[in-house]
Amino acid sequence: MTGSFNIAEDHKPKDGLTISSPSGIKSQTAVTYFSLGGNTDISAETYARPVIYIGAGGIGTFNIGSGSGGKSTELKPGEMLMIPSGTLCGISTEKGFVYTEIMPGKEINMNNEVKPGEIFKLSNLVPYEEGSIVNMDVASNDAMKFVIMAFDDGAGLSPHRAPGDAIVFALEGKAVIGYEGQDYPIKEGQAFRFEKNGLHAVTAVGRFKMALLLMLK
Repeated sequence: MTGSFNIAEDHKPKDGLTISSPSGIKSQTAVTYFSLGGNTDISAETYARPVIYIGAGGIGTFNIGSGSGGKSTELKPGEMLMIPSGTLCGISTEKGFVYTEIMPGKEINMNNEVKPGEIFKLSNLVPYEEGSIVNMDVASNDAMKFVIMAFDDGAGLSPHRAPGDAIVFALEGKAVIGYEGQDYPIKEGQAFRFEKNGLHAVTAVGRFKMALLLMLK
């Protein structure tokens, strides 16, 4: 797929069904789009590795832990939740929920501003700076990096190539992505996928924030 796309629109919930769709990203890190129909759930499970969830559409309730130490929290579009390895977690929804699941192949280093098991809005993690681009590494290991970026009006990344597949999640505002000689507009709620070594650039149209999931292996 070349061009901007909308994860929530492309994976609309269907009544009574839970649907998982591979992203096609080539990496040690598994990236999957999930769609949960109204009044469906995924039973509580634990994984031997951490899991990152990014809300794309609707609202999902995450039941984390068990017994007196357990808690429930809601994930909405543009928000992120990281569940540590070995932590019991189940997901349910009343009206439908679409999200991206990122499952690294090994443990990850998390920014100190991000607390495991807590919901946070991605666009709130970085401020705008006049005439500048602001970056924050949210999570990383030797196979992947998840970064939040804030672009002032007109700021941009010059054409370059990445060492692996990548996905841009537009969080706020608008931009133009140049990819292999073509320009593609992108706006809040949309995403864009780069292939390994694909020549690309990003230019903000007004102020713009995005998340970048970059594969290194």
